[in-house]
Amino acid sequence: MDILRNIYTSYYNYCPDKPDVTYPKVSLDSYGINPIQKNIATYKNIYDNMRKKRMPLMLTMLLLSLIVPSAASSQAKREFRGAWIQCVNGQFLGMSTERMQQTLANQLDVLKADGCNAIIFQVRPECDALYDSKLEPWSRFLTGRQGQRPEPYWDPLRWMVAECHKRGMELHAWINPYRAKTKTTRELSPSHITMRHPERVFPYDGQMILNPALSENRQYICDVVRDIVSRYDIDGLHMDDYFYPYPAAGQTIPDAADYRRDNNGINNIADWRRYNVSMFVKEVSDVIHRTKPWVKFGISPFGIYRNIASDPQNGSRTKGLQNYDDLYADVLLWVNNGWIDYCVPQLYWQIGHPTADYAELIAWWSRYCSKRPLFIGEDIERTAKYPDPNNPNQNQMAPKMALHRKMRNVHGTVLWYAKAAVDNIGNYGKMLREVYWKTPALQPRMTFISSKTPGKVKKVKAMDIDGKKVLFWTAPKASSWETTPTRYVVYAFDKGQRVDTENPANIMAITSDTFIDLPEYTSKCKKVYVVTALNRIDNESKAVKKKVSFK
Repeated sequence: MDILRNIYTSYYNYCPDKPDVTYPKVSLDSYGINPIQKNIATYKNIYDNMRKKRMPLMLTMLLLSLIVPSAASSQAKREFRGAWIQCVNGQFLGMSTERMQQTLANQLDVLKADGCNAIIFQVRPECDALYDSKLEPWSRFLTGRQGQRPEPYWDPLRWMVAECHKRGMELHAWINPYRAKTKTTRELSPSHITMRHPERVFPYDGQMILNPALSENRQYICDVVRDIVSRYDIDGLHMDDYFYPYPAAGQTIPDAADYRRDNNGINNIADWRRYNVSMFVKEVSDVIHRTKPWVKFGISPFGIYRNIASDPQNGSRTKGLQNYDDLYADVLLWVNNGWIDYCVPQLYWQIGHPTADYAELIAWWSRYCSKRPLFIGEDIERTAKYPDPNNPNQNQMAPKMALHRKMRNVHGTVLWYAKAAVDNIGNYGKMLREVYWKTPALQPRMTFISSKTPGKVKKVKAMDIDGKKVLFWTAPKASSWETTPTRYVVYAFDKGQRVDTENPANIMAITSDTFIDLPEYTSKCKKVYVVTALNRIDNESKAVKKKVSFK
């Protein structure tokens, strides 16, 4: 509203014939937040009003560009668009293999249609496995009983990798590193780590925790990670926010004897615990990248690093639990040293939360967590529950998405949780599909992994097959994983249109095939198609153009 009023005022003061300016009778309060949801008639009303008052065309169009950005213009060509699919909530307990596959396939189809390009799938909730492991028992969250093999047999992780890749989505395997038993688990398999090595775990608030102080536990988890990365064609290895356990009233972490025995010269136990976790993160990172350099290592920490009361110089204006002080997770150390490839703070609060304001936190993470790609963990249900402070008639999806676009270092979103998007809670999935994630997106660049690209595709040609035009090309030669194409991007342009491969609205398809059916046209026309190759981390080759005439 202020933009509109200021421009009107400036024009009124400047214009020699002093038009009798009246403001359009429409609300502009949330134009900078979610203009796409407004009726197009509103915009026409504004435009007509301006033109009637003889506002110069250039100024009119400038104003409209400020207050009415198009959906396409707000899209990013590169953006991580993920969703967490968890098992620890028991959503798959008691399901047959067929029904679980059907459930997951439906979720993937809907999420793909909503614009998701990555799935973070929980495969190790309590030192167990939703995959065929020789190191840990089958998870009870899959079969109902820990150690019991699924019947009929299937490997959920292998199946999910194939299904995600078939849909052009990444699959990140999500493990909980230290949690060995949840509160609700009553029976453990004889092969479980707590049964084989009870001296390596400690009880805490009804859980069992692998002791982070022990080097053998760090080695054990690294072995599990190496096993997953080496045997499965995953795109990422993901950890959530459970390092040292969340503080519980009346509970004490029983590691004082470990500290006295081997403190590595560290003067206080809090710094020592942070050292244990950080050393572990570094070791996992090394294992992943030595095994498969293209596999990304990501962590989704709790949403507050430190409160300003604990760190007046660098803390956020919040009053909640802290990664650094309470979970002994020095996230910024990991980011700034390049030990993780992406960071997903769980900002599950609403804008205006009295203890942990979402707007404060997203700005804080954007400022301090820029050394690695930053994605924001979004709680769909909470976002849908709370009203937009500037427009109580709508929920907080629009203002949160506006903050995403505003923050220069935010390069993606991860949805908590996937089923909430699938169920379209608060119209969230529909708005992703029709507005915010309407155009396809490649993964954010990670040049610290590799900046190499595949070569250009070869022999691009259009052929008539069974009355349809099909565009063909040949894959470029490759000498390494960096130069090997795994997918291709096809852009479409009208004749005379500027070839702009940075605008995602021009993407016709992203495919793993070396051909694509072209649209049919009822009248004679000419089109320009552009084909590029992508490697495993979505580094894009130079473009090859092909003009195609339709009769």
